[in-house]
Amino acid sequence: MSALPGTIDAELILDKRSRRDARNERWFRWLLKACALLVLASLLGAAGATLWGGREAFSTFGWHFLVSSEWDPGNDVYGALVPVYGTIATSLIALLIAVPVSFGISLYLSEVAPAWLRTPVASAIELLAGIPSIIYGMWGLFIFAPFFSAHLKPWLTSYLGNQPDDGKVSWVAQHVPLIGKLFGSSYPFGASILVAGIVLAIMIIPFISSVMREVFLTVPTRLKESAYALGSSTWEVSWDIVLPYTRSAVIGGIFLGLGRALGETMAVTFVLGNSMHFSASLLDPGTSIASTIANQFSEAAGLQKSALMALAFLLFVVTFIVLLIARLMLRRLASKEGS
Repeated sequence: MSALPGTIDAELILDKRSRRDARNERWFRWLLKACALLVLASLLGAAGATLWGGREAFSTFGWHFLVSSEWDPGNDVYGALVPVYGTIATSLIALLIAVPVSFGISLYLSEVAPAWLRTPVASAIELLAGIPSIIYGMWGLFIFAPFFSAHLKPWLTSYLGNQPDDGKVSWVAQHVPLIGKLFGSSYPFGASILVAGIVLAIMIIPFISSVMREVFLTVPTRLKESAYALGSSTWEVSWDIVLPYTRSAVIGGIFLGLGRALGETMAVTFVLGNSMHFSASLLDPGTSIASTIANQFSEAAGLQKSALMALAFLLFVVTFIVLLIARLMLRRLASKEGS
Protein backbone atom coordinates (compact mmCIF):
# COMPACT_ATOMS: atom_id res chain seq x y z
CA MET A 1 0.00 0.00 0.00
CA SER A 2 1.54 3.30 -1.15
CA ALA A 3 2.07 6.23 1.21
CA LEU A 4 -0.16 9.21 0.95
CA PRO A 5 1.20 12.27 -0.91
CA GLY A 6 0.85 14.43 2.21
CA THR A 7 2.93 12.00 4.23
CA ILE A 8 5.67 11.97 1.58
CA ASP A 9 5.79 15.77 1.54
CA ALA A 10 6.03 15.90 5.34
CA GLU A 11 8.91 13.39 5.31
CA LEU A 12 10.72 15.41 2.66
CA ILE A 13 10.26 18.58 4.67
CA LEU A 14 11.56 16.93 7.84
CA ASP A 15 14.53 15.45 6.01
CA LYS A 16 15.36 18.81 4.45
CA ARG A 17 15.07 20.52 7.83
CA SER A 18 17.32 17.94 9.53
CA ARG A 19 20.00 18.39 6.84
CA ARG A 20 19.78 22.15 7.24
CA ASP A 21 20.05 21.87 11.02
CA ALA A 22 23.07 19.58 10.68
CA ARG A 23 24.72 22.05 8.29
CA ASN A 24 24.03 24.96 10.63
CA GLU A 25 25.39 22.94 13.54
CA ARG A 26 28.64 22.30 11.65
CA TRP A 27 28.93 25.99 10.77
CA PHE A 28 28.31 26.93 14.39
CA ARG A 29 31.01 24.54 15.62
CA TRP A 30 33.49 25.82 13.03
CA LEU A 31 32.76 29.41 14.06
CA LEU A 32 33.33 28.65 17.73
CA LYS A 33 36.52 26.76 16.91
CA ALA A 34 37.73 29.68 14.80
CA CYS A 35 37.16 32.06 17.72
CA ALA A 36 39.12 29.81 20.07
CA LEU A 37 41.93 29.33 17.56
CA LEU A 38 42.03 33.09 16.97
CA VAL A 39 42.82 33.67 20.62
CA LEU A 40 45.49 30.97 20.54
CA ALA A 41 46.95 32.35 17.31
CA SER A 42 47.05 35.87 18.77
CA LEU A 43 48.83 34.56 21.86
CA LEU A 44 51.40 32.61 19.87
CA GLY A 45 51.77 35.50 17.44
CA ALA A 46 52.54 37.99 20.20
CA ALA A 47 55.06 35.63 21.78
CA GLY A 48 56.64 34.80 18.43
CA ALA A 49 56.83 38.44 17.34
CA THR A 50 58.58 39.57 20.53
CA LEU A 51 60.93 36.57 20.43
CA TRP A 52 61.78 37.24 16.78
CA GLY A 53 62.30 40.93 17.50
CA GLY A 54 64.63 40.13 20.40
CA ARG A 55 66.59 37.44 18.59
CA GLU A 56 69.56 39.78 18.01
CA ALA A 57 69.86 40.61 21.71
CA PHE A 58 69.55 36.95 22.72
CA SER A 59 72.13 35.86 20.16
CA THR A 60 74.53 38.67 21.11
CA PHE A 61 74.39 38.34 24.90
CA GLY A 62 73.02 34.82 25.37
CA TRP A 63 71.99 33.85 28.89
CA HIS A 64 74.14 36.68 30.19
CA PHE A 65 71.30 38.99 29.12
CA LEU A 66 69.09 37.58 31.89
CA VAL A 67 71.58 38.05 34.74
CA SER A 68 73.39 41.21 33.69
CA SER A 69 72.53 44.56 35.30
CA GLU A 70 74.31 46.64 32.65
CA TRP A 71 72.27 48.89 30.39
CA ASP A 72 74.52 51.14 28.33
CA PRO A 73 73.02 52.28 25.00
CA GLY A 74 76.23 54.18 24.20
CA ASN A 75 78.26 50.96 24.11
CA ASP A 76 75.37 48.67 23.06
CA VAL A 77 75.57 46.60 26.24
CA TYR A 78 72.25 45.47 27.69
CA GLY A 79 71.04 43.28 30.53
CA ALA A 80 67.56 42.46 31.79
CA LEU A 81 68.26 41.95 35.50
CA VAL A 82 67.24 45.43 36.71
CA PRO A 83 63.88 45.58 34.83
CA VAL A 84 63.00 41.99 35.73
CA TYR A 85 63.84 42.56 39.40
CA GLY A 86 61.80 45.77 39.48
CA THR A 87 58.81 44.09 37.84
CA ILE A 88 58.78 41.12 40.21
CA ALA A 89 59.55 43.19 43.34
CA THR A 90 56.84 45.79 42.76
CA SER A 91 54.26 43.13 41.89
CA LEU A 92 55.01 41.06 44.99
CA ILE A 93 54.86 44.15 47.23
CA ALA A 94 51.52 45.07 45.68
CA LEU A 95 50.23 41.55 46.23
CA LEU A 96 51.39 41.41 49.86
CA ILE A 97 49.52 44.64 50.60
CA ALA A 98 46.47 44.18 48.39
CA VAL A 99 45.44 40.62 49.30
CA PRO A 100 44.84 41.16 53.07
CA VAL A 101 43.18 44.53 52.47
CA SER A 102 40.96 43.13 49.71
CA PHE A 103 40.03 40.17 51.88
CA GLY A 104 39.03 42.51 54.71
CA ILE A 105 37.00 44.76 52.40
CA SER A 106 35.13 41.92 50.73
CA LEU A 107 34.52 40.12 54.02
CA TYR A 108 33.20 43.28 55.64
CA LEU A 109 30.86 44.03 52.75
CA SER A 110 29.52 40.47 52.53
CA GLU A 111 29.33 39.49 56.21
CA VAL A 112 29.57 42.44 58.58
CA ALA A 113 28.48 45.72 56.99
CA PRO A 114 24.87 46.88 57.43
CA ALA A 115 22.66 46.63 54.38
CA TRP A 116 22.48 50.40 53.81
CA LEU A 117 26.27 50.66 53.60
CA ARG A 118 27.05 47.72 51.33
CA THR A 119 25.83 49.12 48.04
CA PRO A 120 27.51 52.57 48.28
CA VAL A 121 30.87 51.10 49.31
CA ALA A 122 30.71 48.40 46.64
CA SER A 123 29.88 51.02 44.01
CA ALA A 124 32.80 53.17 45.17
CA ILE A 125 35.18 50.21 44.85
CA GLU A 126 33.96 49.52 41.32
CA LEU A 127 34.49 53.18 40.44
CA LEU A 128 38.06 52.98 41.74
CA ALA A 129 38.67 50.08 39.38
CA GLY A 130 37.73 52.32 36.45
CA ILE A 131 40.12 55.17 37.25
CA PRO A 132 42.89 55.41 34.60
CA SER A 133 46.30 54.30 35.77
CA ILE A 134 47.88 57.64 34.89
CA ILE A 135 45.78 59.27 37.62
CA TYR A 136 47.26 56.89 40.19
CA GLY A 137 50.70 57.66 38.82
CA MET A 138 50.27 61.42 39.11
CA TRP A 139 48.88 61.07 42.63
CA GLY A 140 51.84 58.90 43.57
CA LEU A 141 54.37 61.31 42.05
CA PHE A 142 53.05 64.62 43.39
CA ILE A 143 51.42 63.59 46.68
CA PHE A 144 52.39 60.19 47.99
CA ALA A 145 56.09 60.11 47.01
CA PRO A 146 56.92 63.43 48.76
CA PHE A 147 54.95 62.34 51.84
CA PHE A 148 56.76 59.01 51.85
CA SER A 149 60.15 60.70 51.49
CA ALA A 150 59.50 63.18 54.30
CA HIS A 151 57.78 60.96 56.89
CA LEU A 152 58.06 57.23 56.20
CA LYS A 153 61.44 56.76 54.55
CA PRO A 154 63.51 58.29 57.41
CA TRP A 155 61.84 55.97 59.89
CA LEU A 156 62.43 52.90 57.71
CA THR A 157 66.11 53.68 57.13
CA SER A 158 66.69 54.52 60.80
CA TYR A 159 64.99 51.49 62.35
CA LEU A 160 65.28 48.84 59.63
CA GLY A 161 68.03 49.87 57.21
CA ASN A 162 71.79 49.56 57.29
CA GLN A 163 72.43 53.10 56.02
CA PRO A 164 70.68 55.47 58.44
CA ASP A 165 71.34 59.19 58.33
CA ASP A 166 73.13 59.24 61.69
CA GLY A 167 75.73 56.74 60.53
CA LYS A 168 74.62 53.96 62.88
CA VAL A 169 73.38 50.58 61.81
CA SER A 170 69.96 49.70 63.20
CA TRP A 171 69.42 46.79 65.56
CA VAL A 172 67.29 45.00 62.97
CA ALA A 173 69.99 45.38 60.31
CA GLN A 174 72.60 43.97 62.68
CA HIS A 175 70.59 40.84 63.45
CA VAL A 176 68.79 40.41 60.11
CA PRO A 177 71.16 41.61 57.35
CA LEU A 178 68.63 40.93 54.61
CA ILE A 179 66.15 43.39 56.15
CA GLY A 180 68.94 45.93 56.41
CA LYS A 181 69.72 45.60 52.71
CA LEU A 182 66.06 45.86 51.71
CA PHE A 183 65.44 49.04 53.72
CA GLY A 184 68.82 50.75 53.58
CA SER A 185 69.12 53.73 51.27
CA SER A 186 70.87 57.06 50.89
CA TYR A 187 68.67 58.17 47.99
CA PRO A 188 67.08 61.49 49.05
CA PHE A 189 63.86 61.36 47.02
CA GLY A 190 60.66 59.35 47.35
CA ALA A 191 60.43 57.52 44.02
CA SER A 192 61.37 53.92 44.71
CA ILE A 193 60.41 50.29 44.30
CA LEU A 194 58.44 50.33 47.55
CA VAL A 195 56.43 53.42 46.55
CA ALA A 196 55.66 51.82 43.17
CA GLY A 197 54.52 48.65 44.92
CA ILE A 198 52.20 50.61 47.23
CA VAL A 199 50.69 52.52 44.30
CA LEU A 200 50.19 49.24 42.43
CA ALA A 201 48.52 47.77 45.52
CA ILE A 202 46.05 50.65 45.60
CA MET A 203 45.35 50.04 41.92
CA ILE A 204 44.66 46.31 42.16
CA ILE A 205 42.71 46.36 45.44
CA PRO A 206 39.43 47.22 43.64
CA PHE A 207 39.87 44.31 41.21
CA ILE A 208 40.67 41.70 43.84
CA SER A 209 38.09 42.91 46.37
CA SER A 210 35.34 43.03 43.74
CA VAL A 211 36.02 39.43 42.72
CA MET A 212 36.21 38.27 46.34
CA ARG A 213 33.00 40.05 47.28
CA GLU A 214 31.08 38.52 44.38
CA VAL A 215 32.24 34.99 45.16
CA PHE A 216 31.62 35.43 48.89
CA LEU A 217 28.01 36.29 48.08
CA THR A 218 27.62 32.95 46.29
CA VAL A 219 28.08 30.97 49.52
CA PRO A 220 24.71 29.36 50.39
CA THR A 221 23.03 31.13 53.28
CA ARG A 222 22.04 27.82 54.91
CA LEU A 223 25.70 26.90 55.41
CA LYS A 224 26.48 30.11 57.25
CA GLU A 225 23.25 30.01 59.26
CA SER A 226 24.00 26.43 60.31
CA ALA A 227 27.45 27.46 61.53
CA TYR A 228 26.02 30.41 63.45
CA ALA A 229 23.41 28.11 64.99
CA LEU A 230 26.22 25.89 66.29
CA GLY A 231 27.78 28.87 68.06
CA SER A 232 30.44 29.87 65.52
CA SER A 233 31.68 33.45 65.47
CA THR A 234 31.84 35.64 62.38
CA TRP A 235 35.55 34.95 62.04
CA GLU A 236 35.02 31.19 62.32
CA VAL A 237 32.25 31.27 59.71
CA SER A 238 34.44 33.33 57.38
CA TRP A 239 37.53 31.15 57.83
CA ASP A 240 35.88 27.72 58.01
CA ILE A 241 32.87 28.16 55.71
CA VAL A 242 33.17 31.11 53.36
CA LEU A 243 36.84 30.89 52.42
CA PRO A 244 37.01 27.10 51.82
CA TYR A 245 33.83 27.26 49.72
CA THR A 246 35.23 30.01 47.47
CA ARG A 247 39.00 29.46 47.61
CA SER A 248 39.34 28.55 43.93
CA ALA A 249 37.64 31.76 42.81
CA VAL A 250 39.57 33.77 45.41
CA ILE A 251 42.88 32.48 44.07
CA GLY A 252 41.74 33.34 40.56
CA GLY A 253 40.95 36.90 41.63
CA ILE A 254 44.33 37.25 43.33
CA PHE A 255 46.20 36.17 40.23
CA LEU A 256 44.01 38.45 38.12
CA GLY A 257 45.26 41.36 40.22
CA LEU A 258 48.83 40.08 39.96
CA GLY A 259 48.56 39.99 36.19
CA ARG A 260 47.39 43.60 36.22
CA ALA A 261 50.35 44.58 38.43
CA LEU A 262 52.92 42.80 36.23
CA GLY A 263 51.91 44.65 33.09
CA GLU A 264 51.20 48.10 34.54
CA THR A 265 53.12 50.85 32.75
CA MET A 266 52.13 54.46 33.36
CA ALA A 267 51.58 54.41 37.12
CA VAL A 268 54.87 52.58 37.66
CA THR A 269 56.75 54.89 35.30
CA PHE A 270 55.77 57.92 37.37
CA VAL A 271 56.86 56.62 40.79
CA LEU A 272 59.55 53.99 40.20
CA GLY A 273 62.40 56.40 39.47
CA ASN A 274 63.37 54.77 36.13
CA SER A 275 66.94 54.01 37.17
CA MET A 276 68.86 51.25 35.39
CA HIS A 277 71.28 50.92 38.32
CA PHE A 278 70.73 47.70 40.27
CA SER A 279 70.04 48.00 43.98
CA ALA A 280 68.52 45.39 46.27
CA SER A 281 67.03 48.12 48.47
CA LEU A 282 63.30 48.71 48.16
CA LEU A 283 63.86 52.39 48.97
CA ASP A 284 66.09 53.03 45.96
CA PRO A 285 64.79 53.86 42.49
CA GLY A 286 64.55 51.13 39.92
CA THR A 287 62.69 50.28 36.76
CA SER A 288 60.33 47.66 35.38
CA ILE A 289 60.05 45.95 32.03
CA ALA A 290 56.96 47.92 31.02
CA SER A 291 58.37 51.30 32.08
CA THR A 292 61.71 50.63 30.38
CA ILE A 293 59.96 49.83 27.11
CA ALA A 294 57.70 52.87 27.40
CA ASN A 295 60.59 55.22 28.12
CA GLN A 296 63.05 54.02 25.49
CA PHE A 297 61.16 52.39 22.63
CA SER A 298 60.38 55.59 20.72
CA GLU A 299 64.06 56.43 20.22
CA ALA A 300 65.52 52.92 20.18
CA ALA A 301 67.20 51.46 17.14
CA GLY A 302 69.35 48.49 16.28
CA LEU A 303 70.49 46.36 19.19
CA GLN A 304 68.72 48.55 21.76
CA LYS A 305 65.39 47.98 20.03
CA SER A 306 66.09 44.25 19.95
CA ALA A 307 66.89 44.34 23.69
CA LEU A 308 63.56 46.03 24.38
CA MET A 309 61.75 43.39 22.33
CA ALA A 310 63.59 40.75 24.33
CA LEU A 311 62.34 42.43 27.52
CA ALA A 312 58.81 42.28 26.12
CA PHE A 313 59.23 38.55 25.52
CA LEU A 314 60.50 38.09 29.09
CA LEU A 315 57.43 39.93 30.40
CA PHE A 316 55.27 37.59 28.36
CA VAL A 317 57.10 34.59 29.84
CA VAL A 318 56.79 35.89 33.41
CA THR A 319 53.07 36.52 32.97
CA PHE A 320 52.59 33.10 31.40
CA ILE A 321 54.40 31.42 34.30
CA VAL A 322 52.23 33.27 36.81
CA LEU A 323 49.04 32.22 35.04
CA LEU A 324 50.33 28.65 34.73
CA ILE A 325 51.00 28.52 38.47
CA ALA A 326 47.49 29.83 39.11
CA ARG A 327 46.05 27.16 36.83
CA LEU A 328 47.99 24.40 38.55
CA MET A 329 46.90 25.63 41.97
CA LEU A 330 43.26 25.71 40.90
CA ARG A 331 43.52 22.20 39.45
CA ARG A 332 45.12 20.92 42.64
CA LEU A 333 42.38 22.50 44.74
CA ALA A 334 39.73 21.00 42.47
CA SER A 335 41.28 17.53 42.83
CA LYS A 336 41.30 17.87 46.62
CA GLU A 337 37.67 18.94 46.61
CA GLY A 338 36.82 15.95 44.44
CA SER A 339 38.56 13.54 46.78
